[in-house]
Amino acid sequence: MRLLGLYARAIHALRGLLERRGLLQRLDGKAARSTRALWVRSLLSVMDFEDFTQLDVPWWTFAASTEVSSFLAQRPNARVFEWGSGSSTVWLAQRSESVTSIESDAGWAQRVSAAVPEHVAIVTPPVPKATRSTRARSKRWGYRSLDFTSYVSAIDSVPGDFDLIVIDGRAREACFKRALARLANSGLIVFDNTNRQRYRRVLRRHREHIAVTMSTGLTPILPWPSTTALVTRRAG
Repeated sequence: MRLLGLYARAIHALRGLLERRGLLQRLDGKAARSTRALWVRSLLSVMDFEDFTQLDVPWWTFAASTEVSSFLAQRPNARVFEWGSGSSTVWLAQRSESVTSIESDAGWAQRVSAAVPEHVAIVTPPVPKATRSTRARSKRWGYRSLDFTSYVSAIDSVPGDFDLIVIDGRAREACFKRALARLANSGLIVFDNTNRQRYRRVLRRHREHIAVTMSTGLTPILPWPSTTALVTRRAG
């Protein structure tokens, strides 16, 4: 984490230099017209939520973002549910009638709340220490000792089905099972970072009931490609 912090400070110093020389403004202009330029510009936003949200792009692959944008454009009254808040929450708020976002970090939730309009609800369920009976766990380092049961089941307290469900937070395997049961007809699930094998195993377990489009490629902020899965339920 210390190395990431040093990297971010170096990048922010570079961004400041580019801004003083007028080059950042030129890059911003190109970013409005070119995905590759937008990707380059996003690299300068690492660990800077406020700067990144100004780019109006979620932290999924660019190709997946384009597909989801087209999906929502056809559904102006879309109801969205999301596990894991951030830049995607701000982006979704501009394209949906309502967004409910579940966040495990109360401090981060407060920061995101300041950037979204009133039709967005950010919920922070309790995340206590795990016990032997805990089933909803995260496999990510730093979170393995916590109980995400309330976090995963937070969707149960929001009535109705959802046109779009985003899985981009903790305990994603457990969240996916909940998402399938609450997806509206012709709805879409965005399952991010499915380059990770544990997430692909979840999708394979449900392959008889879902159709999956894997989007691998340029991703904002990351200097390497990532993968975002777009999932729909099979008819019948």
